[in-house]
Amino acid sequence: MPIIPTPADAMTTLRRRTSEKWGTHSDDVLPMFVAEMDFPLAPAIKKALHEAIDLGDTGYVNPSDPGARTAFRDYAAAAWGWEPDPERMGITTDVSVVIVESLRRLIEPGDGVVITPPVYPPFYDLIPEAGGAVVEAPLRDDGSSYALDLDGVDRALAAGAKGVLLCSPHNPVGLVHDRATLEQLSRIVARHDGFVVADEIHAPLTYQGVEFTPYLAVSDEARAHGIAAESGSKAFNLAGLKTALFVSESDRMTDLIRSLPEEVTFRAGQFGLIATREGFARSRDWLDATVASVQNNVDHLQAELAAHLPAVRLRRPSASYLAWLDMSALGWGDDPAVIAEQQARVALSSGPAFGRQGAGYARMNLACSPDTITEAVRRLAAVDPSGAPQR
Repeated sequence: MPIIPTPADAMTTLRRRTSEKWGTHSDDVLPMFVAEMDFPLAPAIKKALHEAIDLGDTGYVNPSDPGARTAFRDYAAAAWGWEPDPERMGITTDVSVVIVESLRRLIEPGDGVVITPPVYPPFYDLIPEAGGAVVEAPLRDDGSSYALDLDGVDRALAAGAKGVLLCSPHNPVGLVHDRATLEQLSRIVARHDGFVVADEIHAPLTYQGVEFTPYLAVSDEARAHGIAAESGSKAFNLAGLKTALFVSESDRMTDLIRSLPEEVTFRAGQFGLIATREGFARSRDWLDATVASVQNNVDHLQAELAAHLPAVRLRRPSASYLAWLDMSALGWGDDPAVIAEQQARVALSSGPAFGRQGAGYARMNLACSPDTITEAVRRLAAVDPSGAPQR
């Protein structure tokens, strides 16, 4: 049976939202920056949250409730052939907390941690927050595709960095690392007695026909030295409900999770735990339809750019609803998102925020209606090369 794509909410409904995406700018701006979806909540999630409100089930999270952890295990087994043990998982607020709290226990003050820019901007802040120092091993870019620079990671670890903060799938470029690459990475890290913290928040948004491989599933070495950050917040648009999972496959990393102060768990949100459970357990059809919508939107964006703004190049993703746009040919400077917002009234994410490799780029959120994409491209195309709007 063909998958029917999830339609976005109407603009009149979206404009009533007060989240960062819809509450930051005035109504004449199309917000296509922060990673929030314009799609309605999955019905099972909405139903469960309403039931919780009716029950007054608004207290603290229950750490012994296996619901969300078991639901993630079952989803991972069905989607990726990976069956992590819920007893080796921990609960917390969000993926950033998984990263920081893991790093705090894996490094000493001043230790280097490798990142692979262009990459999710908070990585530049989370490592210092944990007491470490950022070490860059940029992605290899041949002009048509990206890949991990394994030799660069090897050199960084040989020079003294202690581990790798892996973005998988990779934000903002939508790169899904293949199994062979991750296996090689695990052996490089093991050779240097290092670690990997794998941010896999976008993994459920991997496109149809593309295989996502969890880092902890690739080798014995990866299971020994890796810890994964998992969440339903991107897949099911739950960021404001505040729940993520630490996932481990070794005694070492399980002990790390069990050593966390109990407040790390209790800062998670009760609604987030409920929504995460319902997302992974009972919203897989909704997720499939949502991924179909995003894939259609990638095609639609590419067609719109070809027809109306051919100077802008879409670096096609294989996961996530985030489009990485090479806008350097427009002559709008290192940060074209500035002119996009000021002159076209389209809010994009700043390319240079993802690292110096993002100069001339911007990131566009495609978890929206095709009409929004059409309007955004037409607005961008109406800006002349100097950045002044055409009349």
